Amino acid sequence: MSGQRAHRLAARRAERRRAARRGAVASAVVVVGTVTGMMSALDDGRGSDEARPDVTSSPLLQPLPGVPTPSPSKTSASPSPSPSPSKAKPSPKPSKSASTKPRTEPVSVQLYRHPESQVLDWVRDHRDDPRRPLIESRIADRPAAVWFADYTPSNITARVRAVTSAGSAKGRVPVVVPYAISNRDCGGASQGGAPDLGAYDGWIDKFAAGLGSEEVIVVLEPDAIAQSDCLSEGDRAARFASLARAGRVLKAANPKARVYFDAGHSDWNTPEKQAGLLRRAGAASAASSDGIFSNVSNFNRTGDEISYVRRTLDALGGPASLGAVIDTSRNGNGAPADGEWCDPAGRKLGQAPTMSTGEARIDAYLWVKLPGESDGCKGAPGTFTPDYAYDLAR
Repeated sequence: MSGQRAHRLAARRAERRRAARRGAVASAVVVVGTVTGMMSALDDGRGSDEARPDVTSSPLLQPLPGVPTPSPSKTSASPSPSPSPSKAKPSPKPSKSASTKPRTEPVSVQLYRHPESQVLDWVRDHRDDPRRPLIESRIADRPAAVWFADYTPSNITARVRAVTSAGSAKGRVPVVVPYAISNRDCGGASQGGAPDLGAYDGWIDKFAAGLGSEEVIVVLEPDAIAQSDCLSEGDRAARFASLARAGRVLKAANPKARVYFDAGHSDWNTPEKQAGLLRRAGAASAASSDGIFSNVSNFNRTGDEISYVRRTLDALGGPASLGAVIDTSRNGNGAPADGEWCDPAGRKLGQAPTMSTGEARIDAYLWVKLPGESDGCKGAPGTFTPDYAYDLAR
């Protein structure tokens, strides 16, 4: 975070970074079941013809480089550091007036809401719960990303196609998250992915085959670039080459696909450092990239992220058409001052998902991590926790 009186803030920032890296990915997903409120389309053994992006948790995020964690659900979860559980006080019972609180942000008419998610399951199963109206209107009704965090070449094409074709049929734009890079999370809580980069390249080919021909947003491999310093220089160069290839393959398969590369977030690398890494991974080339994404599974304020991604894009270079998307799912009150990243109290929902931001070079505000999916303190990592969701929504 920022250096305060040079000392305390610097120390705090360093500690956050250590914690964030310890959690495996500062802004990605926890494959084990700590997704941050996203849906994960993992293989559930149903075979290659049935795509079921099951609701999985979104990647957990850690203090500095907050990472989304996939939450476990029928489908499966995207990896992301999973925080160690801590005691959490039950949230107060909602009052009737709270549950009828009017919605202030408009629901996007452009982004696609996939009908399978943990929060939707909870809403369907708890019609009489006093928290239900608020959670339904402010979280369940919003479009969110669908994560693909398992390495299953046999049916990945069908599963991706199920999401993209459903979005196309409704005239909406789906958001999909491929999260299977080899050596994911550097062996941390979100470890997993393809056995090697050759296998990953093959998986991406099959992923791309499911993108269809209509518009789709691809949030490519959260944390794969920002959290690459754990790799040797040779392994990092190989990963970046594979990511650059992935961008080209995805855009060649569907020219309307908009592919965004990992920029971490404003409390992680400097814009100049991150731009250098992004350039090596192909993010400055229009053949593979439409720009960058930030704040996945994190809490940083939208204004801070806008400033950060613009400076990163300026340092990156490339065509003027490159833009950025920002995860606004839980950043309504900004990040906690103490650097807490595991279901921190006092957080609120951020801007509703939309592709109409009114901000230059900001292509969309997205909910990559689904609000209400626990980081591991208020509930099991990656699982939908109604008390947490209610606190975020009210």
